[in-house]
Amino acid sequence: SDATDTEFEEALEQAKRDPELARWFEAHCARQSLVRKHLKQVPVPEELRQRILEHVDGHSTIVWWRHPMFHALAAAAGIILVAGLVWLWTQPGRGNRFADYRDQVVRGVQRFYDMNNMDRLTNNLTEIRAFLARNSAPSDYVLTRPMENLPGIGCNILQWRSNKVSLVCLDSGNTNILYFFVVDRSAVSDPPPTGAPQFVRIRKLMSASWSEGNRVYILAAGGEEDVLRRFL
Repeated sequence: SDATDTEFEEALEQAKRDPELARWFEAHCARQSLVRKHLKQVPVPEELRQRILEHVDGHSTIVWWRHPMFHALAAAAGIILVAGLVWLWTQPGRGNRFADYRDQVVRGVQRFYDMNNMDRLTNNLTEIRAFLARNSAPSDYVLTRPMENLPGIGCNILQWRSNKVSLVCLDSGNTNILYFFVVDRSAVSDPPPTGAPQFVRIRKLMSASWSEGNRVYILAAGGEEDVLRRFL
């Protein structure tokens, strides 16, 4: 529908010249079509318009969470959430840049993460490591001494361009969660250096990144640099 938009023409022309971008754009359009298809299948009660008008005219209070339309919208929201997750993990990038990887995983936990949907829910760090190993995700990571003393919350196995990413969640107290990401060093073209971590804020979370051995690490949490430095 944007093909006739003059501001969009340049992007379309670039997609024709760039095979990788063209493949992504084709997949993107397919996902959007799927979302539209499912949204159109959400039933709208025939009497909805009249009911709304009657409530407005009579200044009545609508108990919205009991209304059938609320459940329909909730179903639609679920469809959009799934589409969002697919979009998040299939965004095109300029190669396998570390900055793209860091931005994607740290933004991802802020957009879609739910403790109830963790692959493994346990406060036992040994169990977390064993679960990741059984599922061929990075499990030979090195925790700093302060992190070793924290109770776990659970873990998830994520994907970054066909590479498995281990996400270990730790309870740092005061309802603040530490998100610890581990991926193979070969998964990114420009891994962060060893030694002093690099600090970058990504929306509401501060992140610290470094490499060690054949792994690349990211530690993220709410707050400022001093919050993360306590655990490095």
